[in-house]
This record gives sequence, structure tokens and C-alpha cells, in this order.
Amino acid sequence: MTDTVVILNPFAGNLETVRDWQERVESIIGGLPIRISSQAGDAEALARRAVEEGFGRVVAAGGDGTVNQVANGIAGSKATLGILPLGTVNVFAMELGLPSNDLQRCWEIVESGNVRLVDLPSANGRYFVQLGGIGLDAQAVKETTLAFKRSLGPLSYLISAAHIAARQPPKLSIESEDAPVREGSFLLVGNGRLYGGPFPFFKQAAIDDGLLDVVVFKRLGFLEILKYLHDVVFSSDIRVPDVEYFQTPELRVTSEQDVPVELDGELAGNCPVDFQMHEKALSVLAPLPSP
Repeated sequence: MTDTVVILNPFAGNLETVRDWQERVESIIGGLPIRISSQAGDAEALARRAVEEGFGRVVAAGGDGTVNQVANGIAGSKATLGILPLGTVNVFAMELGLPSNDLQRCWEIVESGNVRLVDLPSANGRYFVQLGGIGLDAQAVKETTLAFKRSLGPLSYLISAAHIAARQPPKLSIESEDAPVREGSFLLVGNGRLYGGPFPFFKQAAIDDGLLDVVVFKRLGFLEILKYLHDVVFSSDIRVPDVEYFQTPELRVTSEQDVPVELDGELAGNCPVDFQMHEKALSVLAPLPSP
């Protein structure tokens, strides 16, 4: 394990919280080196530097945004990604089957050295591990303040999304040989099955199938979203007429409006956006598959 470094990104910015999380992580990892990010983009730069220094395992200690940054920092190298999930939801950790609320067990998985090759999608050249969103959810990320997130947690995004869904939706143009529809109001692009927690929004997805899973809301209304969520949780089929689902290795989305894009819960510019899948391009330390 001497080739392992941990990159800690405390998700609340006060000094006391940073110290608490550092002590907790240090008690688990022993005397291994730990690097702490202090501002936006730090974790990616620290991961890139770790690769340059010769570390073979770079462990992201934080939420999905931290995992995203570390994945971008090690992309294209021979380094392997480990995860200590410290965020509110940790969707990618769930996707991999990492135990929630059990950092010790997650560290044991890192120590076990079981490597899984998973797909690594990109949007306009930036990698993401779990999800891309264009329109509604990206707008919710953009409009949800840090104070609102700290007071209400994940519920803050739902409240913002409800307000945004009541507005005139944007018009998105979809370019893909596999797309059954050419226009929409809101798109989600998945690598794995889960979105927003333990919700299998992308029912046909596999994290190593070489395909992007795309959900298109042709008509944006909160009722359509709730109906789709109902099908996601309670049905094996998608029965909402204003929703299309397809798989593709690449996708382009454009708009005449300024429509925001989010990747793994972080803002990543506006349309136009080109999505591409890089098959089995990321090595991840993950649990052994169930027998």
C-alpha cells in the first residue's frame, strides 16, 4: 500500500470540520499520505500530481464531485481509483456496491486490491463517472445556494427543480444515430443505473457496456418527472409517453438558448455539448462480485 495516496475534500468548509474529517480518515488509513483540497478544482490537480509522483492508487475521500475530480486527474494514466464515500449521497459508490456509512469496510476494499475496469464517459472533453444532465437538474444545481444545500440537503435540489419545472422549458436538439427523438426539454445521460441516490433511472445501463444511457423528457413538467420516477421505482417498463430512452456510444446536444450542463452534480458549462463513451477506460478498486 506504499503506492497509495488519499485525497480528502471536506464538503463543509469550516476549519473544525476539515480537522474532524482528516482525523477520521487518518485513523482508518494509518500512516499513508493524505492530501487535502482547499478550493474548487484542487482535488483534480492533487490527483494529477499524485500520478506524476508515481502513486498507483489514488483514493478520493469525499462525495461524487470529489470522485469526478480525481477521475479526471488520473484519466489516461495507469493509476487506479479508490473511494472513501464521505458525501451526502455518493451515487457512484452505490453503483459499485460499496457499503454506505462504513468507511472501515470501504478502506478494506481499497486494501484488497480488487480492480474493476469501468467505462468513462466524457462531455466536451471532461470526464464524468456517473451522470450528465442538460436542462432542469443542471439549472437546479446552478440555482441552489450553498446555504440552502446545507440546511435542507438533497431536498434543496427538489425544491429548486419544482420551481424551474414551472417555467417555459428550453428547446434541445439531439443528434445521434440511435436517438428515437430529435428534440427534448431535459436530458439525463447515465453511465450506470442510478441517479440521485438508489433510483435506477437508467434501467438498461451497465457501467461496463460501452454505451451511454439517455433519458429524454420531450415535454418538461413536474408531473411527467414524477410519473417517470414512479416507473423507475415500481415498474420494469417505461410507460410515460413524453419520455424516450435509448443507448448510444456518442451524442451531441445543442440549443439556441443558454442551457446549463452538469456532470456528477457539478456545473460544466452550457450547450452545445458532445458526449462520448470511453470503454473500460477507468480502473476502480471495487468489491468482489457477488457469487
